[in-house]
Amino acid sequence: MTWILGVNAPPTGWHDSAACLINGDGEIIAFSEEERCNRHRHSLYRKPLGAARFCLAQAGIPAADIDVVALGWDSEQLYPRRFATDAEFLAYAVGLDFGDRSPEVVRVPHHQAHAASSFYASPFSEAGVLVIDGHGENESSTIWTYKDGAEPRLERTWQRTASLGYAYDAASTWLGFSFLNAGKTMGLAAYGRAARLPVESLVDIEADDFRLAVEPLAERHGSATAEQIKEQYDAVVGRWRERYTKIAGAAGPGAPEEALTEDPNAILVAYTAQRLIEETVTHLAALTRKASGVEQLCLSGGVALNCSTNGTLPGPLYVPPVPHDAGVALGAAWTVCPPRRRTGPLSPYLGTDIHGPDHVNGPAALDTSGLIRRDLDIDELTTLLLDGRVGAVAQGRAEVGPRALCRRSIIAIPNTADVNTRVNVIKNREQWRPFAGVTRPGYGARLWEQQEHLSRYMLGAAKATELGRHVAPGVVHVDGTTRPQVLHGDEAPAVGAVLDSLQRHGVPPVLLNTSFNDKGEPVVDTAADALHSFRSMDLDFLVLGDEVYRKPKQRGGAH
Repeated sequence: MTWILGVNAPPTGWHDSAACLINGDGEIIAFSEEERCNRHRHSLYRKPLGAARFCLAQAGIPAADIDVVALGWDSEQLYPRRFATDAEFLAYAVGLDFGDRSPEVVRVPHHQAHAASSFYASPFSEAGVLVIDGHGENESSTIWTYKDGAEPRLERTWQRTASLGYAYDAASTWLGFSFLNAGKTMGLAAYGRAARLPVESLVDIEADDFRLAVEPLAERHGSATAEQIKEQYDAVVGRWRERYTKIAGAAGPGAPEEALTEDPNAILVAYTAQRLIEETVTHLAALTRKASGVEQLCLSGGVALNCSTNGTLPGPLYVPPVPHDAGVALGAAWTVCPPRRRTGPLSPYLGTDIHGPDHVNGPAALDTSGLIRRDLDIDELTTLLLDGRVGAVAQGRAEVGPRALCRRSIIAIPNTADVNTRVNVIKNREQWRPFAGVTRPGYGARLWEQQEHLSRYMLGAAKATELGRHVAPGVVHVDGTTRPQVLHGDEAPAVGAVLDSLQRHGVPPVLLNTSFNDKGEPVVDTAADALHSFRSMDLDFLVLGDEVYRKPKQRGGAH
């Protein structure tokens, strides 16, 4: 059996490190982001050692059995002569003990890895693939044509500093966020859309091109090092921030993060940047379809996490659950060995089993002291939710990617806007941030505009219907949209069973669904993580596998 370990790893992949193991048929055995293992959000500058160990354990093989390590970057261009040998590189980037037999190292260009992760995860046999992010080695946007059984074809590239990712990073940092919190910028921009705020366009759309308001720099294609790219990133982001400062008439927001909706300048900058993304991506999507000659479109790269933009694009459209940099671990592996059999869209449930062994910290008895345990009863769980309780679910193998898809989720009945307030308090989040809803396919068709594939992974905003606004106001954002998930079959057993139970009770079968994690923490991974977060957060219940835990009643309050 052939084994390929795909990685996003330092020094090139310095955030969102990850590991993915596939076999010689291109079948995914396991996939995990390192942050889930080491409990450091985005796993900055950390090798994916815990994720790699999990993958090996899931397959039941030692590191010495790995034939190829595929990296989703050209590290030799970015860090020339830094590593004398591949063995030295692997020790730094991955950290596994491969023994006397060092695996082959394949360095896959960053955008090609992104493209492969999207197309081969999709249900399409042929598609145009659009990759948009901060930058790869030499580009910021690329168009590809992919077809089963054929070599991928690169159709078009745009240089690094003509980067939509840079422009959005600048808006995020102007607002006081990290560039890794661009989702907050998107959430804030909705307040500008709701107010029909007029904004300056920062892009000129041409017949077969686009021109950004901040001109790109002269670049060295194919030979720029990471240090040179960082210098250019800082320069271009600085120019974009100057542009936002000119638009707002201020160098930053005039309100703290929790009150940004009270600052017209903050809303103006967020919505201006959001419109830039929407205008340009809409144009690039049309160019991708034109270049590939097919209507099927796949997106990837960090900009493909922009749900508001995704939701404006016509179908057929597919975005994988891992469009961000963690996804290049999968894409690099699939570039080496594409999947031989594809039966539909990728299942995201590829991570740690909730009751599986902890491959990072080793075996340890679960501490359930002081908690009340009962066997899971769906009718009782439904009653708790109907009584206004907010709880968490941790079941089965974890989902990959930044969206919680009901196996590591906090859930509640969204029949009032007040539930949004309470869950934001529970998660220590800003009150202006929205939540998503989850339902079954048939009912979803009544609650919001239909999305063929985006709602599988909660990656597209959709306009709520009048019914949706009436029965689920807790998951409708200020601009009238939600970021829906449609749950098929028994993908997430407890949540699916609750939705079906609600329908039997004559109650709208829709739940608020958000990631099970406290502020600044990654989504929970193991049972120990779930219990820790349950104790530290003001949650009313925890579904852990086939058991339910509650906290004892406290004087002056109830649980």
